[in-house]
Amino acid sequence: MGIGQLLGFAGATVVLVGMPGPNNLYISLRSLTQGRRAGVVSALAIETGTIVYIVVTALGLATLVEASPTLFTAITVAGALYLAYLGLKLIRTRAAEHSGGVQAAPLGRVFRDGVLVNLLNPKAALFFLAFLPQFTTRDAGPDQLRTEMLLLGVGAMLIGLTLDLCYAVGADAVGRRFRSARTTSRSRNLVVAAIYLGLSAFALVSAL
Repeated sequence: MGIGQLLGFAGATVVLVGMPGPNNLYISLRSLTQGRRAGVVSALAIETGTIVYIVVTALGLATLVEASPTLFTAITVAGALYLAYLGLKLIRTRAAEHSGGVQAAPLGRVFRDGVLVNLLNPKAALFFLAFLPQFTTRDAGPDQLRTEMLLLGVGAMLIGLTLDLCYAVGADAVGRRFRSARTTSRSRNLVVAAIYLGLSAFALVSAL
């Protein structure tokens, strides 16, 4: 890959991966409400899910998602329902179970939820399937193609991790004021839950 193509790949990845979506939203909300450490753990969780997509795409299994609209819709709906579950869980949690007004989940759960949010986002798989091949060698053999896809995927993941950490740090800076604001625990929980539920509704409308 020449320097021009490399710069084009990096620039396009920054734009596409940096666009707000379920992954960035999850990282931002965790960092906003629970602090920088939770945001960093969320970023690592998201990119752990990305590793799965990189391997799946390199092996060609992601074509199953692209070839089956029903499967794509099913995964999208599952992801939307999971976001709704996170929102409803916040609404149902009693104020006494919160730290600073928002549920302080164990970091292990934060990591698990982050991985699931990414894995239940089929657009991530389609992103790699449609984007990475544009930068592979034409007429490459199967082994070379898989190697190039893996290397490009790792590059995209590292760029994504950098952007995710930026979201985590930025949201934490805002969150310090958010957590110290004179609002009730219930009000803060409802704000965060509403964001989750709104994104869930948007995903369902887009899928159906």
